[in-house]
Amino acid sequence: MTMRTQDGAEDQTILVLNSGSSSLKFGLFRRTGGDESLLLEGSAEGIGRSDGSLRIKSPDGRVLVQQEHELESQTDALQKLARVLAQQRHARPSAVGHRVVHGGPHLRAHQRITPEVRRQLQDAVHFAPLHIPPALALIDEAETIFADAPHFACFDTAFHATLPPRAAQLALPRRYVEAGVMRYGFHGLSYESLVTRLGAGLPARAVFAHLGNGSSVCALRNGQSVDTSMGLTPTGGVPMGTRSGDLDPGVLLYLMRVEKLDAGALETLLNRESGLAGYAGGESDMQALEKRAAAGDTNASLALDAFATAVRKTIGGYAALLGGIDLLVFTGGIGEHSEEIRRRVCDGLAFMGLTENDPAGKVRAIHTEEEKQIARHCRTLLRQTDAA
Repeated sequence: MTMRTQDGAEDQTILVLNSGSSSLKFGLFRRTGGDESLLLEGSAEGIGRSDGSLRIKSPDGRVLVQQEHELESQTDALQKLARVLAQQRHARPSAVGHRVVHGGPHLRAHQRITPEVRRQLQDAVHFAPLHIPPALALIDEAETIFADAPHFACFDTAFHATLPPRAAQLALPRRYVEAGVMRYGFHGLSYESLVTRLGAGLPARAVFAHLGNGSSVCALRNGQSVDTSMGLTPTGGVPMGTRSGDLDPGVLLYLMRVEKLDAGALETLLNRESGLAGYAGGESDMQALEKRAAAGDTNASLALDAFATAVRKTIGGYAALLGGIDLLVFTGGIGEHSEEIRRRVCDGLAFMGLTENDPAGKVRAIHTEEEKQIARHCRTLLRQTDAA
């Protein structure tokens, strides 16, 4: 039964699940004071490895649960999370929100997961073969564990539905565009959270850089995405932890003809063995690379320089697109925490007034709140479900 507080706001908890390639982040939210309030958060790390861990924290950072054991899969991690939530005496969630990286050409809006939506997700696997299958497995398990709650899919691609044709369409024959081969863009939930957080303080011309193991840059005009670095898949754009970023298509033809690589081998090469790891002999962790570079490791220095330069070039291109930049925001694990990378990216942007430690506030590092943004969307969708 739906409970309501005296001011009419719904007093329902929403569980948000944010799945990664080897991790599962989650948050439990309730609406208070006009916005989503975090009740607890945590993550399951090292999924599939012997050093896996499950940690749950209170909003003030106090560790409530710390378990060290092997987590075989995201579904295994979710089962353990559900048991811990019950032990913590939290009410079963009234809704469950899922971050879904890619919904293909037909799922571009946040919505309730129905059998038809699940079928369309299955049909879209080829757009993100590394991301959609584990997301589907997690959705299936969550719907089993929390069978009495509606489940909602929130898509990273939805924010970029505002891309104009010149940004969304690729220079390919029209039949491929009609088949869904186009620029989708990603990290949309992260960018949405920044737009929400900045509110009226967001100027007309802004660039957001979500830098982490996966990295992208987005140009915004009046709070809407008008261009972004990732394309059809999360592999495109700037080089990332283990992803190549943009390549001359001829490179792929060379690898197919000379190395005889098939689609599966190319997938592994481009998504798991390239990017910073390709430059630095397999190392993709930014903190480790910064330490190695400081100790004189030339390959690590090259990785840092190539990464920062690619981000800076993208920002420069977006300055030309927007006619200037009024605000540059760094977010994501690297963007938020690595002052070294922010400094390297901003080197050469001073002519636009963009410098690290900028006293005018044109360059900022802001924590992304993807889970909170998903909870906001789920709250809206839940209200629509209740009203139906």
